[in-house]
Amino acid sequence: MDRMSSIIRNVKIFLPDRRFHRGAIVTKGDTIDRVYIQGEDDRRYEVSSGGLQIVDPTPGGEDFVLSERGDALDGQGAYAIPGLIDLHFHGCRGFDFCDDSIKAIEKMAEYEASVGVTAIAPATMTLPVPKLNSILRTAARYRKEGSVEGRANLVGINMEGPFISPVKRGAQDAKYIIPCDTDICSGFLDASEGLVKFIGIAPEASENAIPFIREMRDRVHVALAHTNADYQTALAAFEAGADHLVHMYNAMPPFAHREPGVIGAALDCPKVMCEIICDGVHIHPSAIRAAFRMMGEERMILISDSMRGCGMPDGRYTLGGQEVEVRGRRATLVKDGSLAGSVTNLADCLRVAVREAGIPLETAVSCATRNPAKALGILDQYGTVEAGKKADVVLLNRELEVQSVIVHGKLRRS
Repeated sequence: MDRMSSIIRNVKIFLPDRRFHRGAIVTKGDTIDRVYIQGEDDRRYEVSSGGLQIVDPTPGGEDFVLSERGDALDGQGAYAIPGLIDLHFHGCRGFDFCDDSIKAIEKMAEYEASVGVTAIAPATMTLPVPKLNSILRTAARYRKEGSVEGRANLVGINMEGPFISPVKRGAQDAKYIIPCDTDICSGFLDASEGLVKFIGIAPEASENAIPFIREMRDRVHVALAHTNADYQTALAAFEAGADHLVHMYNAMPPFAHREPGVIGAALDCPKVMCEIICDGVHIHPSAIRAAFRMMGEERMILISDSMRGCGMPDGRYTLGGQEVEVRGRRATLVKDGSLAGSVTNLADCLRVAVREAGIPLETAVSCATRNPAKALGILDQYGTVEAGKKADVVLLNRELEVQSVIVHGKLRRS
């Protein structure tokens, strides 16, 4: 497949109606040019924003072939889904976003593309403010200067600290936690040149949390993260303009019948989008199902929360300057055994959600593509298979394993 004109044929395409349709995708350069499907009447239709338009009135049989010109990729009946979007992960393949290195971002973006994640918004840890500003400037420089050939697109940054709670710090380093500060946050936004899309806070840990939210909400998504807030405090934060919940269930009070906490407050605020880690370790499958039933598929976002041990053998690694032990699918702090992110990529999380938690494939795909694109504010370019969108497409076989990855309109070679 070249970058001029290509056809991905014989695939089941996941369309914006959240159903799979047998058809073909035509790309031109790094953009989806046209999408065709085989209708129930066995005729060929072109999919557009205005609906379906018949382009071949004659039934074409079970394996219709487009008359388009260009290189063709036979999908062999695979599922064709939008490129996955991970808006919360720290690292993979031995590298971490907080390494403050162009090379680290390059290697992370290469690995993510190899597993079907074609757009990324890596997360920071709780570190000294000058170090965080340096990390953000490096990311801004990468986006301006770095080649994206065969790599996932850097579309944002998710700041998980430093405005969090020491009580629910998890794998974050307590000595760098500070109260909310609008001047510091504005510095983060400036250093990243607009790449920071989410800033996590614990509203109970800062007296000025509500004024902070009101001042920053029009410039960045304010998220509740690593927080010990009760229901009323969390509700006040959401009503003030916070609209995102970082890794639901984890690093927050449990959802209880007399103390519904942050989760109950998020449930009562329909505008709030909720991240969830489906790695088979962080959350029981029953709790995953409960989350989807409570919040609804429109609000759930699959994330990996992976650290540098993802894609690597068992052993010892670091996260936020702290030593982590990786064994199988578990990553824990050496000093106290706390979970320290995951070692599971987003494609594997999607499979866990479907196979182990029983989430319908269509729902899981939407929560790993369309919903994160919506939360990031990039749905006009990413997140669905439609004409005019980025030509980032992933083909999955019947076992939901990655069969092919098309990124920037080009078939990625392993």
